[in-house]
Amino acid sequence: MSKLFIWPGQPPYAAEGYEADRPTLRAYPAEGAKSAVIVCPGGGYCHLADHEGEPVAKWLNEAGISAFVLKYRIFPHREPAPLADARRAIQYVRAHAQEYGIDKNRIAMLGFSAGGHLTANAGTSWVPGEEDPKDPVASESSKLDAMILCYPVITMEDYGHFGSREALLGKAASSDLIQKYSNEKQVCKETPPAFIWHTYEDEAVPVQNSLAMSMALSESRVPHELHVFEEGRHGIGLAEEFEETTGKWKELCITWLRKQGW
Repeated sequence: MSKLFIWPGQPPYAAEGYEADRPTLRAYPAEGAKSAVIVCPGGGYCHLADHEGEPVAKWLNEAGISAFVLKYRIFPHREPAPLADARRAIQYVRAHAQEYGIDKNRIAMLGFSAGGHLTANAGTSWVPGEEDPKDPVASESSKLDAMILCYPVITMEDYGHFGSREALLGKAASSDLIQKYSNEKQVCKETPPAFIWHTYEDEAVPVQNSLAMSMALSESRVPHELHVFEEGRHGIGLAEEFEETTGKWKELCITWLRKQGW
């Protein structure tokens, strides 16, 4: 387990007075793993939930998958700082794939709640590699090979999470900016395959977020799997208290990843 600084020097798009904030990856390599998942904890773009970070990485390790937990920038940093951090993290893992013994074409991202929004944002809005030998990380594409969305914030419109929208976009966000960060509006046939799960009982981030994403993926004929469980408040993470019901998401997710070649 090691802490990695993904940007050389000061990251771009910093909030004034917070230029010293540096997003990091914490690596959790699994012996013999050929694939990796970057984990994005939730927290409404205002904090990062610990139970959606390291415990998830260790669960992935148990399944023989290397993991990286991303500490992305949150409020007072606003868009596009978190997305820049997510893209950079994907590029960083891809650039160092040989070092970790993984296939650079088997990199997924898994996010909870606002971290799910960031994951979907990265999955629908990637950048190609730059032709700049001075920065081998930036020369890699940020396109994900798969994404896992756990009770995600998807839309910035109806049924979205107002707190996440305000923290990320500000109180006076334009309609164009709201649409840009409504991930269901950004899906195309090139969007990576997805595993999505949510609960009917989630009152903080309504299940309509995941349903909207599934509809958008279906319309673009992007392979995906959607599970809606009845039990569970928002933010249950690995759902250990619902092991016989909602907690089954973990087994279903690993099965799905295996089908993707993980």
